[in-house]
Amino acid sequence: MILWCDGGHDPAENMRRDTALLELAASGAGPVLRIFTFVPPGITLGRAQDPARELDLDRCRAAGLPWAVRPTGGRAIYHDEEWTYSLAAGLADPSWGGGLESAYAKASRLLVASLTRLGVPATLARGAARGDLAPRSARGAAAPCFTSTARHEIVLEGRKLVGSAQRRTGRALLQQGSLLLGPAHVRLVDFLAIPLEARERARAGLEQVSAHAGRWLGPRPPLARWADALQAELPPETRRVDGDEGLRATGTSAPPPAPAG
Repeated sequence: MILWCDGGHDPAENMRRDTALLELAASGAGPVLRIFTFVPPGITLGRAQDPARELDLDRCRAAGLPWAVRPTGGRAIYHDEEWTYSLAAGLADPSWGGGLESAYAKASRLLVASLTRLGVPATLARGAARGDLAPRSARGAAAPCFTSTARHEIVLEGRKLVGSAQRRTGRALLQQGSLLLGPAHVRLVDFLAIPLEARERARAGLEQVSAHAGRWLGPRPPLARWADALQAELPPETRRVDGDEGLRATGTSAPPPAPAG
């Protein structure tokens, strides 16, 4: 496996890199665990979501808030105070592939082990999916990702700490997830397509069912700290790369140049 401690990018570039990793895994490349952040903060939506239905796009534009659609499913997430990961692997990979539930559980156990090493008392959710903990709004926006918990997802003191989603193609899988480090994720409700009077109620509900690891890790801990913990839990032959070195190591193409002017 390659452990890629990437760094911060905007939503579109982060999703572009993950999509490329899924395509490479489908072509036979080895597994890659990429960890990263969002700079600037932004929103991602599940691949089946309609941005015009889920987001107040005028409000996003006015705030200069970027957004992108993920290659995986799930629901809207506001990315700021978090560590984010993606795992791309072939379905036939003996360590990280396999069936949906098996592959999901393998990744989740690794994340829990890394968090335990960092002193965060995270655990795996047990049992079947609990479903939504917050209702769909009258205007049609789906409940945020962190208002539901499924089996093998990661919780902290009974509340959702990591939101993850997996996409599977004929030959490969991509699992993406967000590990909360602070309360910034609740800002999502400011940009959802819900009535203004419903925002505070939605914010309170999201705060009630989600948790973050800031109490144990402090404010905005460096991404390399998580990379160290993950590397300690991965096999010795794991290759670690940092920043844009990962583009070369994984065969991911560099981002296109910014337009002139």
